[in-house]
Amino acid sequence: MLIGEVARRSGVSARMLRHYESLGLVRPSVRTGSGYREYSAEDIRRIFHVESLRSLGLSLREVARALDDPGFRPAALVDDLVQQTRARIAEETALLTRLRRIGAADPDDWEDVLQTVALLHALGSESAGRRQRAALSSAGQDPVPVEALVEAVLHETDPNAAGALRWALARAGGQAPALLADGLASPVAEVRERAVLALAEIPGDEATGLLRSALGEAGAGPGGGSEDGYGGGSGGGPGDGYGPGDSAGAGAGAAAGAGSVVARHAALALGARGVAAAVPVLIDMVVRGTNDVDAADALSTLAGDPDVAEEIAAGFAGRLARDPLTAPERHAVAQALAGIEGAVSSRALAELARDEDRAVALTASYVLRLRGSR
Repeated sequence: MLIGEVARRSGVSARMLRHYESLGLVRPSVRTGSGYREYSAEDIRRIFHVESLRSLGLSLREVARALDDPGFRPAALVDDLVQQTRARIAEETALLTRLRRIGAADPDDWEDVLQTVALLHALGSESAGRRQRAALSSAGQDPVPVEALVEAVLHETDPNAAGALRWALARAGGQAPALLADGLASPVAEVRERAVLALAEIPGDEATGLLRSALGEAGAGPGGGSEDGYGGGSGGGPGDGYGPGDSAGAGAGAAAGAGSVVARHAALALGARGVAAAVPVLIDMVVRGTNDVDAADALSTLAGDPDVAEEIAAGFAGRLARDPLTAPERHAVAQALAGIEGAVSSRALAELARDEDRAVALTASYVLRLRGSR
């Protein structure tokens, strides 16, 4: 078969066949009387072998060795090709991600594109200081690559750079909450924590809704609870005199919540926004001494609503009646109740004023005297 016919049937150009011949990869077995190259069936099979090996990423030198060296073993070469292919895929994936982020920024001209590329490079820098500066400078950039900021927020480990990124993201607006929702669903606890911290700084109903969903890490108590996530219907234990709001679900759900860093961050943010669903987790944070000062402040803010104040006080009273709290835990409750007005709070403080621990009793008595002097 002459070279033109071989090229047509094999899909390998005549020029490439001549190159194979010059390298000694495939030599036509004979030449015609007129000097034309004529390929035998064995030659054509070798051409297909060459093309098959090239399709795996082998160089022509590696192809020649594979075909002609009887001692050649493919395992090591195949492993090397696998590593090279993975590296190439990683590079292409990184390029695709970069292009997608540039497109998401909706640039108006090439100046915008170059500005976004510079920001992406800075956000990916090994220097935490440079990442921090890039985040701060992005606040004045238009358009802002929100997707890139979210990705950076979810993976930043330096606290200063992370704070700057959250600040920039809160000012970027747009689709930031929706993108952070993916972070909340991450199987990696650190990523979920970074997502909830970023959401805590973003105003608006969408961010608030996602923060409420983050309270789901608090778990569900066996006794349930109200729609808002804290107790309200079961009343106190027999003879405790604390009234409504002391649901078993509030205490049990909060206990689970205290074990979740994500739920705690969400509760603090929601408390500052006036969302009463955070109450059980905040109560448990106070009792367990986990960010207890911040949690007590958040509860005090929520207690501006008299109905919520009664629910908060009932929650603390229920914990006192139901759980074997240590003296430091009871002391923390007495301090927190100082910021909660109402009859239920005062009854709980009266109980604590008779506490066997002197510090607890003195604190509760002092709060009651202050209330009596008003």
